[in-house]
Amino acid sequence: MNSFGKIFKLTSFGASHGKAIGGVVDGMLPQVNLDLEAVQLALDRRRPGQSKLTTSRKENDQVTFLSGIFEGKTTGTPIAFIIQNTNEKSQDYDHLKTAYRPSHADFTYEQKYGHRDYRGGGRSSARTTASIVVAGALAQQIIPEIKINAYVSAVGDLQLSKNYTELDLNQIEKTPIRCPDLAMAEKFIEKIESIKKNGDTIGGQITCVVEHVPIGLGEPLFDKLQARLAYAMMNIPAVKGFEYGSGFGGSQMTGSRHNDIFNPDGTTKTNFSGGIQGGISNGMPIYFKVGFKPVATLMQTQESIDKNGHKISLAGKGRHDPCVVPRAVPIVEALTAMVLTDFYLLQKMRAR
Repeated sequence: MNSFGKIFKLTSFGASHGKAIGGVVDGMLPQVNLDLEAVQLALDRRRPGQSKLTTSRKENDQVTFLSGIFEGKTTGTPIAFIIQNTNEKSQDYDHLKTAYRPSHADFTYEQKYGHRDYRGGGRSSARTTASIVVAGALAQQIIPEIKINAYVSAVGDLQLSKNYTELDLNQIEKTPIRCPDLAMAEKFIEKIESIKKNGDTIGGQITCVVEHVPIGLGEPLFDKLQARLAYAMMNIPAVKGFEYGSGFGGSQMTGSRHNDIFNPDGTTKTNFSGGIQGGISNGMPIYFKVGFKPVATLMQTQESIDKNGHKISLAGKGRHDPCVVPRAVPIVEALTAMVLTDFYLLQKMRAR
């Protein structure tokens, strides 16, 4: 299952230490004047080595388009693209030929396929998300009126005290942590740096806010908008949780408190529904949170086993993020754009 989407679809290929990663996008509308600089900018926001909070791997992550674009416009045919891997250090992973890292996909890949690429995790590596970011940047150009903004809202036990809207989010790129609250951003950074010094890692949360969403996106019964968003987010490496609207907090409320009372124009006085009712967008802002676990590779020695079941001591090597959430922000935005574009195109087909 290397494809995502139904009408707007990405088929991804490549691995962390192969020659390249890339993808094929089907379903792109024809005659769209593409802003290729915007695509590269989105990719730059995800690339490694951009700050001291991320892996030191240096990749330019320049995207090259091979088909589907002519004279700056989409042709309506598949868009194929590649991103060359230029800074692999595969020797850093030689010690993993027969060893399984705790909480990594090493063990499950070997058990499922009988053969695995141990270099940087191979196909299970988060490097494959670069293709998602390219596809998401293309999708966003089909729905430019929909504004998608994600930001880091928690690192470990430190959390923002409120949700931010589109108008508040012009500050997220001012710090490497991608947090709109500059004072809290400094605390997040200090937390990550302290954890990194100890050779450890830490998890966090990303909040996504989607505004100017048209009413009617989503397909009940088994393809509800929130279900597809959850499915998308849960396919990001290291994601452990998803909640939208009031989320788990809603389970602690009464109905009289939780119900979103209508205004005469169809908007609502509150938005505990998170912009989705009955699996369909209701025109209010959509907001959700995504929880990420700590990175599994530690710069510490841990107990593990080898492929023969023997106990071993395994020390982390290579270049890894101490916390994934700063670089995961554009990934969350990209998958959100792909989901909404898919439903938008379906709605457009139905209206014909």
